Amino acid sequence: MSDLAGRRAVVTGAGQGVGRGIALGLAGAGAEVLVNDLVVGRAAAVADEIRAAGGSAEVTPFDVTDYDAVSAVLASAGVDVVVNNAGNAGRTDMAMTSFVESEPAEWQPYLAVNLLGVMHCARAALPSMIERQWGRIVTIISDAGRVGESGMAAYAAAKAGAGGFTRSIAAEVGRHGITANAVSLGTMRTPMTEALWAGGDEERQRAILRRYAIRRPGTPDDATGMVNFLCSDHASWITGQTYPVNGGSSFAM
Repeated sequence: MSDLAGRRAVVTGAGQGVGRGIALGLAGAGAEVLVNDLVVGRAAAVADEIRAAGGSAEVTPFDVTDYDAVSAVLASAGVDVVVNNAGNAGRTDMAMTSFVESEPAEWQPYLAVNLLGVMHCARAALPSMIERQWGRIVTIISDAGRVGESGMAAYAAAKAGAGGFTRSIAAEVGRHGITANAVSLGTMRTPMTEALWAGGDEERQRAILRRYAIRRPGTPDDATGMVNFLCSDHASWITGQTYPVNGGSSFAM
């Protein structure tokens, strides 16, 4: 359903996990994908996967927290689609920390990656989208930011901020044929969380999954279909929305 032939898409944090799945999905729909990751080798591996499957890809390593670096790539790249996926402030453990036991220095990386990184990419890409009168911005947020999560206050604040930012730019740029939406993910099974799901702590696994109507963690493929749809012409009259892809951990009208 999602024909993106002739479109150029950048996916941040696309070297593994959800970002990799989204990059492969967009390429499968015909888009040329700019694969971004801080780790060049990971991005190159995903780009090679896309090419091996007959798609088009290039490696674009930049740090989303560095606006000059982002702008140097995106301001002239002519991208039609931006998927803001980079997150977690580079953490591989996402340890749960009580807010009252945390320090401001610990909050900054989450804000820099999950909020300012989103703003940097949008700011760099929007002028050329406005010029062409077409564009899609999809930002991956988290249910931690949508409904709150104990022990993840800084991360939740940054993701909630990214959701608010998405709604604001949707109101600003809709008249130019540009949409901006967010996809809110629940607990995912990715390389970052594989130790939990592959380990022997079955009691912890059950405690997490009891919150979900569909009792399994999400996978990158669960996010891919929604992102492809929002990037396509089928979603041209949908903007400023947040779509939960969360296995039924929460419901809303």
